[in-house]
Amino acid sequence: MANLKIAKIEVYQRYLPYSGGVYYLSGGREITRFDATFVRVTTNNGIEGWGESTPFDQYIAVHGLGIRAAIAEIAPKLIGLDPRNVDRINDAMDTALLGNESAKSAIDIACWDVFGKSVGLPVCDLLGGRTDTRLAVLESIPVADEEGTRKLVAKSRAAGFTGFSVKIGSDPVANAKQVKAALEDKKPGEHFLIDANGGMTVESAVRMLKILPDDLDFVLEAPCATYRESISLRRRTNVPIIFDELASNETTIAQFIADDAIDGIGLKVSKTGGLTRGRRVRDICLAAGYTMSVQDTSGSDIAFAAIVHLGQTIPARNLRCILECRAMCDGKTADGPFDVHNGHLTAPTLPGLGVTPRMEVLGEPVATYY
Repeated sequence: MANLKIAKIEVYQRYLPYSGGVYYLSGGREITRFDATFVRVTTNNGIEGWGESTPFDQYIAVHGLGIRAAIAEIAPKLIGLDPRNVDRINDAMDTALLGNESAKSAIDIACWDVFGKSVGLPVCDLLGGRTDTRLAVLESIPVADEEGTRKLVAKSRAAGFTGFSVKIGSDPVANAKQVKAALEDKKPGEHFLIDANGGMTVESAVRMLKILPDDLDFVLEAPCATYRESISLRRRTNVPIIFDELASNETTIAQFIADDAIDGIGLKVSKTGGLTRGRRVRDICLAAGYTMSVQDTSGSDIAFAAIVHLGQTIPARNLRCILECRAMCDGKTADGPFDVHNGHLTAPTLPGLGVTPRMEVLGEPVATYY
């Protein structure tokens, strides 16, 4: 399809309540709702593409107002460009504004949606081709005490989840009790990420690991806030360590490899900057032999669709889980064939992302750029 150009970019905003009431993180952080931004890219021949970026405000230095302010700087510079030239779109976004990957992510995902629809192919096929892997879904478990953690994991297991991202705090003794409770009834094929969200020091992490039995099977995610601390901890333990907050772009991944700093990453689509940069990070990690879980900071149906399509391109030996971010948010923002069966799903074969937004939920745009 020749002469395809971006004619209009619209921005929508919705608050998505956290489904569990209050989400607790390390360091006393808590959140009750997510500020979601949705982007619709419309071409000169009427093809529409959709993207979403929903930050976890206290997880990384991004917030909803900032995303929409960044889009206001970027969007006018993209009018008239071919949305299928995704690398060139990213070049144009970088020229318009440095950083602000979460804002660029929503636009980038929408361009991939347009690309797929324009050629009649699902996004995963364009990202390198789908695998035959059934994607295991991961649920995020907030910080809780022993009994609360045990109940939350059991509830997730009963709902069909086989992956669990268990958030822990900063106290090593309390953390050790929580980890043991989480893994108490671990089943074959289940995967546990013990995620400190950068809330531990090297000392507290070492103390926690010394308390825990040696035969517990889990991966420690984002234990410390800084790169120096994280490498120091890795040299003191044989527990697999993966990075999340610190894994932000291709450059950081290259540094991890050079320093043999980790065993894998949590690849968050919006934090990376979208599917274009997510694809680059995926390929670097595959070359390094890393394992990956594909996630996002939060999000509803459109964000989940992007996670599914990227996850569907990763070989089974390197893919652990994908985050069921929809479970974190009350309310449905789009429809599509993304039903989970027995804790797994596969990407749809519809063109593009395979989602149809619920306009009665998204409402009117808060900004439009021609």
